[in-house]
Amino acid sequence: MLSYIQITAGEPAPWFTLPSAGSPAYAIDTAAGRYLLLCFFGSTSSPHCASRLKAVLARTDLFDDSFAAFFGVSADPRDQDGRLQNRLPGYRFLWDTDLTAAKLYGVAPRETGRSGAGLRSLWALMDPTMRMIATVPFEQDGSDIQRILGILENQPAPDRFAGMRLQAPILCLPRVFEPDLCEELIATYEAWGGELSGTMRQVGTRTVGINDLKFKSRRDCDITDQAVIGRIQTAISRRVLPEIRKAHQFIATRMERYIVSCYDAAEGGHFSPHRDNTTSGTAHRRFAISINLNSDFDGGEVSFPEYGPDGLKAPPGGAVVFSCSLLHRVSPVTRGRRYAFLPFVYDDEAAKLREANKTSIVPSQAQG
Repeated sequence: MLSYIQITAGEPAPWFTLPSAGSPAYAIDTAAGRYLLLCFFGSTSSPHCASRLKAVLARTDLFDDSFAAFFGVSADPRDQDGRLQNRLPGYRFLWDTDLTAAKLYGVAPRETGRSGAGLRSLWALMDPTMRMIATVPFEQDGSDIQRILGILENQPAPDRFAGMRLQAPILCLPRVFEPDLCEELIATYEAWGGELSGTMRQVGTRTVGINDLKFKSRRDCDITDQAVIGRIQTAISRRVLPEIRKAHQFIATRMERYIVSCYDAAEGGHFSPHRDNTTSGTAHRRFAISINLNSDFDGGEVSFPEYGPDGLKAPPGGAVVFSCSLLHRVSPVTRGRRYAFLPFVYDDEAAKLREANKTSIVPSQAQG
């Protein structure tokens, strides 16, 4: 007898990365922050597919990438011939030909191979933190269409999905760096300049650095002066690490990278939604520390889409501290430059993981 994974309401929805109509590797967890509706229809050749796609494509009032986003998931390689196209905002299509996502969501049985034997069709609706609201199987009479759309229609605004406004589980700490240290770090950047900073993406077993200016526009400058590094270490160890220990019962013993980063309005400085530990080369990272060095800029706020749209702008010398697992973004800087010091901290156990995975990292390369 075939067996299927069952995901009930309130459980975390599985993450996956699939090729899509617009990207060779779309990570579903980066879409969090609004309601997500997945439709596992199997193939456009299915007699049940057309009516369901027609129904959701007519609901642009729901699927606008602000309230909700729709993802059609096809297991049929023939659907990649252009018959399914993303329609932004709101609508995207993913290719699940090896049934990776289908197995995770109980669409394909655990025992099936690439043949797709026992494949079912269903809807999966999740909240902005990617916890399951409902799964609804297709019905012969099509009643599932109105059922799933009705459930979505009755959801509150994304920033009230829990019945109240939420605060992301982060720390906001003023007075981490002294004013003169902030000024010295900015002066170092101005003297040496910065180089484009890429993002790390998992490609097979390798962690590859990608320079994709549509996803991230930022320049970084390494800090090498040992006296300055000593001041930084003292400030963080005495003013940040005790707060991490108090709030999260985590004892950080290591720090990664000493950089001054610059988000420049002239270059469209920003960082799209991402997590900091989703590749083998970054899996050791535990907490990110974002310390603003100046305040004379507009935009450039850090936000956490899973917990609402509000952005945070720490005062100069102040830090925003958060788990590397949290989805976060930096909004475009619209005036001036935002300077920040952006390290990661971890512990001795994570250091072993970093050492084991360091050979998987590939230097940055251009994209697009």
